[in-house]
Amino acid sequence: MLGQSLCDVFASSELTCWDKEDIDITQEQEVQEKIFKLRPDIVINAAAYTNVDGAEEEKEAAFVINETGVKNIAQAAKDLDATLVHYSTDYVFSGTKSDGYAENDPPGPSVNAYGDSKLAGERALKEVGVKFFLIRTAWLYGAGGKNFVDTMLTLAQSNQELKVVDDQHGSPTYTKDLAKATKQLLVEDYEPGIYHITNNGVVTWHGFAKEIFKITDQDIEVKPVTSEEFVRPAKRPEWSVLKNEIGPEVRGWQAALADYLSTKTNEHDNK
Repeated sequence: MLGQSLCDVFASSELTCWDKEDIDITQEQEVQEKIFKLRPDIVINAAAYTNVDGAEEEKEAAFVINETGVKNIAQAAKDLDATLVHYSTDYVFSGTKSDGYAENDPPGPSVNAYGDSKLAGERALKEVGVKFFLIRTAWLYGAGGKNFVDTMLTLAQSNQELKVVDDQHGSPTYTKDLAKATKQLLVEDYEPGIYHITNNGVVTWHGFAKEIFKITDQDIEVKPVTSEEFVRPAKRPEWSVLKNEIGPEVRGWQAALADYLSTKTNEHDNK
């Protein structure tokens, strides 16, 4: 999802977009050879192992992609004196701070294996010593991948009542807005470092679902449930709020959601 949005937002730049079929970031020599041949000024890594529940069983795979892969890319970028943009997650925090986490708050301990692997990637990035923009984000949705918004719309086709968790708090983030903010960081001469970029505002998954059906004018009853009632392999943090204190201002999550849903409507109308 994010990769597609980045390709769209940076389309006017001298751009090369690679998917996992084009480069295996877990292979150090391949990463060195391909990035050195390209000789970019900026490398943006939107690749990650993102199956939060799957990471509990596939820890090695998660760490190979989210730590070793990051280290390989960072080393190649450093050797070329290129700037690296890398994305991390709210899950690197413990999720207990109800007023949210600022950029300079120390991460850890994370609550699940996915968070552990992403935190290991952050540390690898810093250890290599490359010039970097580390962007933490959360609750992503957008075109081109599995996401909560599309899941809710699909479930609503065959259900008049849905149960959704109401004790996890965060900021839903549209990949288009994240990609635009990424470009702002680079073209508006922000200093390299750690940034928190999400759409503005805080909501629970339950509240997020209700807004989806409000905007799409669907009469779906959304019942709140606790995390204990909706057991999943990986624990989720109660508070996933990332405070943006130094980065570009991003619009509210409701406006971004309405924008995304309008694209879904247009897709449907054009079929």
